[in-house]
Amino acid sequence: MGKPCILAIDLGTSAVKVALVGAEDGQVLARETEEYPLALLPDGGAEQNPDDWWAAIRAATGRLWQGGAADPADVRGIGCTAQWSGTVPVDERGAALSAAIIWMDSRGARHVKAVTGGWPSVAGYGAGKLVRWLRKTGGIPAASGKDSIAHILYLKAERPDLYRRAACFLEPKDYLNARLTGRLAATIDSIALHWVTDNRDIEKVRYDEGLLRAAGIERRQLPEILRSTEIVGELREAAARDLSLPPGIPVAGGSPDIQSAAVGSGATGDYEAHLYIGTSSWLTCHVPLRKTDIAHNMATLPSAIPGRYFVANEQETAGACLQFLRDKVFFHADPLGAGEGREDAYRRFDEAAEQAPPGAGGVVFTPWLYGERTPIEDHLVRGGFHNVSLDTDRTHLVRAVLEGVALNSRWLLQAMDGFTGRRLDPIRCIGGGARSDTWCQIQADVLGRTVAQVEAPLEANVRGAAAIASVALGLARFDELAAGVKVRKAYHPREETQAVYARTFAAYRDIYRQNRRIYARLNGQR
Repeated sequence: MGKPCILAIDLGTSAVKVALVGAEDGQVLARETEEYPLALLPDGGAEQNPDDWWAAIRAATGRLWQGGAADPADVRGIGCTAQWSGTVPVDERGAALSAAIIWMDSRGARHVKAVTGGWPSVAGYGAGKLVRWLRKTGGIPAASGKDSIAHILYLKAERPDLYRRAACFLEPKDYLNARLTGRLAATIDSIALHWVTDNRDIEKVRYDEGLLRAAGIERRQLPEILRSTEIVGELREAAARDLSLPPGIPVAGGSPDIQSAAVGSGATGDYEAHLYIGTSSWLTCHVPLRKTDIAHNMATLPSAIPGRYFVANEQETAGACLQFLRDKVFFHADPLGAGEGREDAYRRFDEAAEQAPPGAGGVVFTPWLYGERTPIEDHLVRGGFHNVSLDTDRTHLVRAVLEGVALNSRWLLQAMDGFTGRRLDPIRCIGGGARSDTWCQIQADVLGRTVAQVEAPLEANVRGAAAIASVALGLARFDELAAGVKVRKAYHPREETQAVYARTFAAYRDIYRQNRRIYARLNGQR
């Protein structure tokens, strides 16, 4: 027998990461990644095939065993994390009945408005409904239509046959657990964006009949609720064969990606902030209180750590902006052969950004390529390059993209400071974007805070998923595992950049405020 380990599965938007993680020390022994497609539909839809997810998990897990870092017999448990705010309609056995609707999908917006609107109106919500939802959940279904509840309402109104056939609607993480164990269950953190649970007592989160009626969905089509650190069940035969594991291995409840990232970043104490830069981005921390900020679309929701809340927020596109720059602008595989060189595009982007001055020569990039959630909620806003001149070159464009994502984080950080009542500093940085020294320094300069680049930042989610499973199995404690997460380097804001970023940030906010009606006119009928 080798080192006891956890098989951790992190189901992202573009790829799955599967890792073997030490069950007692949280150290990643080996990791594999496998990509899968995303379908973006012209009506605001965003879908993925759950069978593609599973095929990717099988392929990545198979390569883990070939690497020889551990033996299947060493696996003590399985922990899953996944993209949040998605919906998989399943039958009684947990088999998917259709494509999964993921967090980018906004087709439910008008159906959410129908159940949350009313007179008198406050921030677009019926005042009475707003008070009821805030009092019980800490939030309310987002007007953007990107919450899980919106997906279900969309299916009910526009795909009624599928809606009626569904025995249950599961979050992506909970779908994986169902495929592993056969049990249809959610956790108190994964179910939160259905906005039908009473979260006032963090120790007794439960479905609320009044909210279910208000939302117009049925309790019988929702899963039972467990804690993240409870055992959902044991690995069943079919899944064990697919993953080359012995059946009967315990599977923990797990958590969505935002909550597992908080654990895997090592920032588990109250007001210890972390910034995640992946396809999307978020800036969040644990807090000892329950609170809501409607103006900035932020609220405290149940954490993966029992008895704790965290501030929930997300900006829609971060690393996706760089991917857009790579695939749609600089290295698009067109008939002219411009797709050449995309393999090392991100390294080349860093080199280009270093050649441009702070402020990108006055060019401002707004990163709202698929709408935005926080600090403003607006699914119709779109991105772009602003203040481009004949003097602008490609280095300015690349740097402007990196700065634009950071400027949105600065906007969110202002709201976070107000929400928590303190200046959040330092801020740990994780995710694929945290691998870039250039981007970490830009983040520090734009935010005006110390950015602590976590070692192996791509592994934060699998570390978090494994930590939750280890705690569920009684093999470790959260504080012990958090202490083992090391910082590679600290980036401090440079004084000489502060004036230029203050000007750029003021312009960045004005671009939204002065153009939001134009975005609404251009995109409102799509």
